[in-house]
Amino acid sequence: MATSTDRPFLYSEAERRRRDASPWTLVQGVLAPLQFAIFLVSLALVSRTLATGEGAFLANASVVAKTLALYAIMVTGSLWEKAVFGRYLFAPAFFWEDAVSMLVLALHTAYLVALATGAFGTSGLMLLALSAYATYLVNAGQFLLKLRAARLQTPAKVRLSSALGAAR
Repeated sequence: MATSTDRPFLYSEAERRRRDASPWTLVQGVLAPLQFAIFLVSLALVSRTLATGEGAFLANASVVAKTLALYAIMVTGSLWEKAVFGRYLFAPAFFWEDAVSMLVLALHTAYLVALATGAFGTSGLMLLALSAYATYLVNAGQFLLKLRAARLQTPAKVRLSSALGAAR
């Protein structure tokens, strides 16, 4: 199976053109920081609930909101991957990011199931949320590294002309 290390560049010229033309690129660019902001608020609420035993309703609501944001970014990310690489998931350039994303999705979904069924008490739910959040941070780091790699792959002349075009 090919991985991103088998490719000399993250994007071929055709993939870069499709990436730049796809509306899903902008959607991902908006959803990623939004999801991170929700995560930060939720992390504070979950931590507060674990530390004090108070605010469980708000903490649970914030984890649900974070999970919904995750689902939105996963669905639109799959559409982006299809538009750019021709497959919904596990394109060689993003294989490991997608693999970890599946774990992140599984942990967030397990949280929703546990919340709906009452399978865990408040502390158990909050610890499950923290587990989901830890994997989310690893995954976010993976994507930030890919974003940096894509930026480094793009010739400076293209970056400059893109920046000038965006400034107009």
